[in-house]
Amino acid sequence: MRFGPVPLADAEGAILAHSLRLQAPGWNRPRIFKKGRRLSAEDLAAIGEAGLREVIAARLDAGDVHEDEAARRLAEACGGPGLEVTAPFTGRCNLVATAPGVLMIDRARVDRINLLDESITIATLPAHDVVEERQMAATVKVIPFATAASVLDAAVAIAAEGDGALVRVAPFVPSRVALVQSRIEGMKESILDRTVEVTRERVEATGSTLVAEERCDHSQAAIAAAVRKVAAAAPDIILIAGASAIVDRRDVLPAAIEDFGGRVLHFGMPVDPGNLLLLAEAPVGSATVPVLGLPGCARSPKLNGFDWVLQRLIARVPVTRSDVMALGVGGLLKEIPSRPQPRDSAVEASEAAAGGAQRAPLIAGIVLAAGQSRRMGPQNKLLIPLDGVPMVRRVAETMAASKAAGTTVVTGHEADAVTAALSGLGVTIRHNPDYAEGLSTSLRTALAALPAEVDGAVVALGDMPHVRTETINRLIAAFNPVEGRVICVPTFNGKRGNPVLWGRRFFAELAQVSGDKGGRQLLADQMELVCEVPTDDPGILADIDTPEALEALRRSA
Repeated sequence: MRFGPVPLADAEGAILAHSLRLQAPGWNRPRIFKKGRRLSAEDLAAIGEAGLREVIAARLDAGDVHEDEAARRLAEACGGPGLEVTAPFTGRCNLVATAPGVLMIDRARVDRINLLDESITIATLPAHDVVEERQMAATVKVIPFATAASVLDAAVAIAAEGDGALVRVAPFVPSRVALVQSRIEGMKESILDRTVEVTRERVEATGSTLVAEERCDHSQAAIAAAVRKVAAAAPDIILIAGASAIVDRRDVLPAAIEDFGGRVLHFGMPVDPGNLLLLAEAPVGSATVPVLGLPGCARSPKLNGFDWVLQRLIARVPVTRSDVMALGVGGLLKEIPSRPQPRDSAVEASEAAAGGAQRAPLIAGIVLAAGQSRRMGPQNKLLIPLDGVPMVRRVAETMAASKAAGTTVVTGHEADAVTAALSGLGVTIRHNPDYAEGLSTSLRTALAALPAEVDGAVVALGDMPHVRTETINRLIAAFNPVEGRVICVPTFNGKRGNPVLWGRRFFAELAQVSGDKGGRQLLADQMELVCEVPTDDPGILADIDTPEALEALRRSA
């Protein structure tokens, strides 16, 4: 890859290295050329008109792989079960969890890839972290505008080594959990009641169920009998909270497990709080299930070493003595009392409000399909079949197949017929009784129907049937308010098209637009926050609103 000043005469197809804000005589407003833009002849003419004679740019050579393609290939090689790969943008591709579970990482391979070449990086959450659905678990970032194919091939080969994926999520398996508590004279029942409540919350946070609870005296025989009793409920995991802390692997609680026919595997762990955890196993019916002797801190909802072990067991990740003793680095939790419980929704909400949430943005899909189709003649263009499929259905199918979180279709003119054409798609239909007043009323109807938790919306037009699903996914991948990409607009050969992704911060302003303008003026007013997303999709420019356009479409098919 060549990088540096390039005369405009030689810069067509080069990648702009730094954003430009330019003004020339006769222009109504400044023009912004964003970093990473592949410069067209039209771009260079405008840049020259503004008085520049050269630009700082990158030019790819044979053997270079563009940053987006490189990020996509490596992310797909790294990601395993429980993860989906987002569309690449600016050399970044994220791995997002598809279900709650425990993050499994081969650190040795991650380190080898990161040490391979400075152009390629992988960043992940800590191994064995609990991840939520839609939470970002890892990101692949290509640092420059391209990397050498030889470097990418080496990285992909490392990612493919071994028996398992480099990064994966072990999903929580809904489990049946039983709890035994021993007590000594003078111990308050409220303490035991609170332990049940805290344990139930922990268990249910993983989608599991506390199926049995038994209380008994703190003696070997009584605990063994209580374990036998809860075993009748066929639990997958047995937890034992002793009235007195376990101080030795020959203490009352481990002795009771052996009395029941179980086996002590390990005592103690290098996590504080959580040092006095006991790892064991015992027979339940024809199966052998894990048994945990709980440290005293397990009675508290605060994060402790017991959480880490329980979460892995529920995710069906084997836990051995070596696994427990490998928890020491990062295991000092005692001095960070503010550290939240995993799955703490209040903390997640505060992180999201601060822009630091690790989940993927929740982007809704909107299809505007309320227009009167006047330029098409007597026919409702949205119902015209294209290869046997009504136009509006093709648009809705494209949106529904994308990474958008749900699709809302706004109807108006001939609402019943349009709704019938969408039958079976699983989209949300919202009727706009004011459709005759223009597209803006349909946009207002759609925005009002969106859930409060969405971060933005892709707004598509019902008469643009050739927009590709991957184009919508690319818009969603580009959206990043923290980096200033709050409005995402697709381009083809440097020309802007539809659909457009709007961040939630603009919903109120969009709802105030009147007539048939949509968000065009708002786009013009917010140039600094507009992210142009290059695509190879000519469908973003092709709306079918006249018989001539329809005929041209059919001839080209």
